[in-house]
Amino acid sequence: MKIWVDADACPKPIKEILYQVAQRRQIVTTLVANRYLVPPKSRWLRSIQVALGADVADLEIVRLLEAGDLVVTADIPLAAAVIEKGGQALDPRGDFFSTENIRERLSLRNFMDELRAGGVETGGPASFSAADKQNFANQLDRFLARGD
Repeated sequence: MKIWVDADACPKPIKEILYQVAQRRQIVTTLVANRYLVPPKSRWLRSIQVALGADVADLEIVRLLEAGDLVVTADIPLAAAVIEKGGQALDPRGDFFSTENIRERLSLRNFMDELRAGGVETGGPASFSAADKQNFANQLDRFLARGD
């Protein structure tokens, strides 16, 4: 199993958790972004810079992903593609996307996009919190423990 990180919007505290997990568990973890990222030096950490453009990083992750890999992303369409390809998708706030919840999340996302296109202020997500960081760390630990 490998870990792929949709790194352009991934919060720094989550990246730091992933760096530690990659080293401790010896799991190849790759950050994919359309800007140059330099993870700490480690044989387990990698970075791929893709061209600028909508969904370029997402498409690269899906292209490289193998069944059973984990993708860390808040991007719902990317999570849907990951699930379809047999991977696991974990939101930086610690919520797993699944075959059971992905359709609902896509529908809600599309509905909110329509509202915003119509001029309705929908607000954004809540600020990333220490509780979100802890929830992510706990879910990641549980997920990795299942594979042991």
